[in-house]
Amino acid sequence: MQRATLYLMVGYPGSGKTTTSRIIRDLTGAQHIWADHVRKAMFGTPTHSHEESRQLYDRLNKEADQLIAEGKSVVYDTNFNFYKDRQLMRDMAQRYDAEVKLVWVQTPKEVAFERASIDTHKQATRVLGDMPKEEFDRMIHNLEPPAPEEEPIVLDGTQITPAYVANKLGLST
Repeated sequence: MQRATLYLMVGYPGSGKTTTSRIIRDLTGAQHIWADHVRKAMFGTPTHSHEESRQLYDRLNKEADQLIAEGKSVVYDTNFNFYKDRQLMRDMAQRYDAEVKLVWVQTPKEVAFERASIDTHKQATRVLGDMPKEEFDRMIHNLEPPAPEEEPIVLDGTQITPAYVANKLGLST
């Protein structure tokens, strides 16, 4: 049996995390846990309150834990912008001897903001609608860049294609 892999995504809103996650899913057959999609399904018009986020991540973390326990690879598509959250998931993966790959999608702030806030209804990856500038600014301000020892796989969010992602992750197409 092949060792399960947990892919954790880091990057600004609009950086290309979901596009990258879908490509990784298609290349590897990993299960795609898409936080924005589940948030919308759970709450309709999300408020992003602390309680709402707690309920969401309790559910998603349990789902990830179950899938990894079953030996399935998982692309966990959310902003793992805090070290403590990334470490929590690494600890979970370690319990099942799963590999963890931290995928840091780097995109210029201006490009990411435009993707996250303008005409998002035209993008299949933006299910929560246009992001207000204040929310975008708060999220990018809070991003804790991965430390070198986290061994992030850095992707250029303006170059996301299946071939590029496969090459950067060492996968065959």
